[in-house]
Amino acid sequence: MDLFEYQGKQYFARYGIPVSPGGLAVTPDEAVALAETIGFPVVLKAQVQVGGRGKAGGIKLAANAEQVHAYARAILGMDIRGHIVRRLWVERASDIAREYYASFTLDRGAKAHLAMVSAKGGVEIEQVAIEDPDAIARLHVDPFFGFDEGMARQLVDEAGIDEEAKAGTIEVLGKLYRCFVEGDADLVEVNPLILTTDGRAHALDAKVTLDDNAAFRHPEWEEFAGTAELDERERRAHEVGLQYVGLDGFIGIIANGAGLAMSTCDVVNQVGGRPANFLDIGGGASAEVMANALEVINSDPSVRSIFVNIFGGITRGEEVANGIVTALGRVDIKVPMVIRLDGTNAQQGREILRAVESSTVISAPDMISAARLAVELAGEEK
Repeated sequence: MDLFEYQGKQYFARYGIPVSPGGLAVTPDEAVALAETIGFPVVLKAQVQVGGRGKAGGIKLAANAEQVHAYARAILGMDIRGHIVRRLWVERASDIAREYYASFTLDRGAKAHLAMVSAKGGVEIEQVAIEDPDAIARLHVDPFFGFDEGMARQLVDEAGIDEEAKAGTIEVLGKLYRCFVEGDADLVEVNPLILTTDGRAHALDAKVTLDDNAAFRHPEWEEFAGTAELDERERRAHEVGLQYVGLDGFIGIIANGAGLAMSTCDVVNQVGGRPANFLDIGGGASAEVMANALEVINSDPSVRSIFVNIFGGITRGEEVANGIVTALGRVDIKVPMVIRLDGTNAQQGREILRAVESSTVISAPDMISAARLAVELAGEEK
């Protein structure tokens, strides 16, 4: 679950991470009332879960009530990269001397937590990684032993954090790691982590992704779920219990298992296509689950072909094939569909699928050839 900035800051505050005082507004008048309570100058920040807010005009510094009202009217309702602004965070403006970057996330490949710190804050870390990868200090943290002050000191030294900011940054890193672990997060990121002109380390932004699998330990997360931003595709998928993430491509993806779904997206990219989604139907592929998946994919106007990638394990190939056949009888597919079926009893499953094969429903023997065919059937990218 991705939190909005204001929610992330509230989450940070629980763990003693210094954040700016502020409040949430949904109308210009509410923004003015908050600003007058907080004290000028203030910063108005569009609350959308996408980068580039500043460049789009979604972040404004206001010196008085008239400016707050005018900026709030302009920002509320603004479309920022497909996200409509419905909330404004109004906070006390900070006097910034330096901007840094800090984060903790999970490196699944290394089976460890990954800490990252950079003296180049205020820009997207992906941009820094491409242009100056040595500017990012990285450190793997064993979850069993945890993160200590010595590790934090190593990171700030390697990152080249200014001397006057080191002590404060080390303190923030310790609290940020505690937020990451005790708060059951997949990602905690501060960009920028600032040094104020009076020498304090301070989180000026907050990006937090919570681990949905830990929700049973956090009944308080219910308040976040009610404000989650879902596009129409994601809303439909969640209503029928599917693990779905909307992307910006044109190949609809259906796979059983998160790992296979991610690999399928990678292979589609590798052969020149772009996935329209990540959709994991889990360990089973019953007729109902498959029909729900196809209905969600079929409702996406950007999808120009569908790639169904199933590897039968405990779920046998013929069961999967029967589910697909039944689902195709229930859903009128608008675009070509390529099916790759492998694993347990795959041959029996392929024989069952022959009954529904046509010029637009095609079986493929392996993942690469299936991905290439799905991209070919989708036609030239528009």
